[in-house]
Amino acid sequence: MSTPPPGNIQSLIGDALRETSDLARKEIALFRQEMVSNVRTLFIGLALIVAAAVFAVVSLLVLIDALVKYVATLVHSEWLAALIVGGSFLFVALILGFIGARAMSLSNLAPTRTTRQVRQDARALSERVSG
Repeated sequence: MSTPPPGNIQSLIGDALRETSDLARKEIALFRQEMVSNVRTLFIGLALIVAAAVFAVVSLLVLIDALVKYVATLVHSEWLAALIVGGSFLFVALILGFIGARAMSLSNLAPTRTTRQVRQDARALSERVSG
């Protein structure tokens, strides 16, 4: 078997390096293009969610107004109806706020299971070393 001349191997290696470099550049360009497209889609989705939230709040206000008017027909006083409906919504908001605040307390964030497992592992390791 004869070995190829050194010039051929060097040119093959050079070609391989150039093609690898070109491929890497094309892959990076494709990655950038795809990320720009994905970020654009993400922002469009976020804008749609914000628009939906605005419409939801406005519709909720209209429904609350309708509820006040309905209660006003029952109690024959618009200010009393607004007070009843507003007070009810405030009560619900306070309950939800307190429940949410309790769920977000720092004691709930502590990794209790991990701490317990580390203590068990330390205890087992000390027993193994001493025993």
